[in-house]
Amino acid sequence: MGRKRALFLLVVVVCCALVAGVGGYEEEEGGGGGEEGRAGRAEGVDWFLLQDSKQMVKTDAGNMRVVRGFGGKFMKSHMHIGFITMEPRSLFIPQYLDSSLILFIRKGEARIGHIYKDDLVEKRLKAGDIYRIEAGSAFYLINSAEGQILHTICSIDTSESLGWHTFQSFFIGGGTYPMSILSGFDPLTLSTAFNVSVPELKELLTRQQAGPIVYLSRSHSPSIWAGFLDLEHHQKLAHLKRVVHLKEKYSEEKEQPKWSFRKLLISVLGKANKKREDKKSKGPDSYNIYDRKPDFKNNYGYSIALDESDYSPLGQSDTGIYLVNLSEGSMMAPHINPRATEYGIVLRGAGTIHIAYPNGSLAMSAKVTEGNVFWIPRYFPFCQIASRSGPFEFFGFTTSARQNRPQFLVGANSLLQTMRGVELATAFGVSEERLNEILDSQRESVILPSASIVAQPDETVEETMEVELEKSEMLPNLIRSFGNDMIMGFD
Repeated sequence: MGRKRALFLLVVVVCCALVAGVGGYEEEEGGGGGEEGRAGRAEGVDWFLLQDSKQMVKTDAGNMRVVRGFGGKFMKSHMHIGFITMEPRSLFIPQYLDSSLILFIRKGEARIGHIYKDDLVEKRLKAGDIYRIEAGSAFYLINSAEGQILHTICSIDTSESLGWHTFQSFFIGGGTYPMSILSGFDPLTLSTAFNVSVPELKELLTRQQAGPIVYLSRSHSPSIWAGFLDLEHHQKLAHLKRVVHLKEKYSEEKEQPKWSFRKLLISVLGKANKKREDKKSKGPDSYNIYDRKPDFKNNYGYSIALDESDYSPLGQSDTGIYLVNLSEGSMMAPHINPRATEYGIVLRGAGTIHIAYPNGSLAMSAKVTEGNVFWIPRYFPFCQIASRSGPFEFFGFTTSARQNRPQFLVGANSLLQTMRGVELATAFGVSEERLNEILDSQRESVILPSASIVAQPDETVEETMEVELEKSEMLPNLIRSFGNDMIMGFD
């Protein structure tokens, strides 16, 4: 009995720590969260709809908004979700981040350039393309189209983050807004490094004031980046490398912190004394998710999942990718993810997401529409149901690059089908014959036709944030369930 009591007390302590972590998150984030902040949050504990949105960049030429993943003082989020919108003929100026990015081109076409193995690699990306940028790798993003806005969704890996903010940008170019990292040095040091006069240096570092996303066209407000696309390949490379090598040289002369710029910048360009390859580096390829055949497809929709075996750069971030399209009224059968937490973004249409707690109580039932971001903790049972007003499409990232192998709880390929027998019937308290009758009623698998009662055609936008969870009901049940499960396990 003493051993059981000790184990139960340990479980209670752990649960209390989790509660404190949640309380820390609410206290930390309650003060604002950017321009959009937490506006529109429904009453109750809506943990699974991510609404802490912050405008990181906003200019006439575009903007970047970041939705923070679930985390706080005691638990760091696996990733954040970024949304980049760029006007035609615009440039997200050269920079590097303390976080790796996986870009998904939602609409439009882009050109991306980044440093890869001491060379500048440029790739053209179209709708559906996926591409990874390593943390510390200098890059720029261009919407070179004349008449189409570029929409990009990205995962922001927090594993290498310095922890100052959601993520940290180090702008190579800049002026008064944004400021270049070069501005951190005194004018004499810089003028010596560039071998130019201080007035010439001042001209370089004060002209840019249009922001991180600027127009390339000279018909708009003047920008020092207006001629960037016209540079030769070796000139672009020299422009990016000059800043990084200067930062490395200067850092050698100062006492180095543990996360020294030298270590960070060596990861950008490799060793400083490495000779540049004569041949242009090919660099990693992109992967177009729209060109891939669905992993599963039936009359009610399809699903696609990518892991490191499909696109090897995903393994470097330990991130997976998925895309699901449900026809009107259909349902992704209740299932669990045994290997990863899942982050999703609604691309089109509307639907409902149901999530259950381990103790069998309802965690959330919320309606979502285009642009909403949600997350599903690892092991938690959940399902998605499309509105009867039209298709429901969502895209997302998972926190494992290995094959996820979701385990379905209902349907022709479910765990119940595999485990059917007298043991399962006894667990439900019904006869084996009755259990078989119920299990045989559903002949579809993975994506199922849903009853009209769970997907009414008159869903409205005003209902999209309704949540059927009360904080006071969850924690006692959760602690009691975990405690009982632990005690039963040692009988």
